[in-house]
Amino acid sequence: MNMSSIARTAAVLLATGVAAAAQEPATSAALPSAGPPMSEGQGFTESGGAALYAQVCAACHQAGGEGATGAAAYPALLHNEKLASAGYPVTVLLYGQRGMPPLGRMMSDTQVAEVVNYVRTQFGNRYGDAVAPEDVKAARP
Repeated sequence: MNMSSIARTAAVLLATGVAAAAQEPATSAALPSAGPPMSEGQGFTESGGAALYAQVCAACHQAGGEGATGAAAYPALLHNEKLASAGYPVTVLLYGQRGMPPLGRMMSDTQVAEVVNYVRTQFGNRYGDAVAPEDVKAARP
């Protein structure tokens, strides 16, 4: 085989995905798991405020709720006085705000209530008036 034939064969393999498919098992096997798998589909499957926060919110707001800055600014939930009003985090989850997408639209009323109640009682926040799924339902678009 000459160089021209090798180049054409490589181009065909890459274009059809054969080369990528052949490498996929080796690549997948070499990568360690980054943690629990992401939710599948158009909604989140996790239940409980801690699990929802860990899977959905912590990537931006950080595991300890301290927020982050860099390519974007993610507000701290740690000692956040805006969380004193139970309706505020519900509204932000359902409608989004600035760079945050409306993730609550991918959650059930119960899931939204659970993650809001979790955030309002963790990270130095001590807001005891719990949000009920009925409150979330009433606030939905």
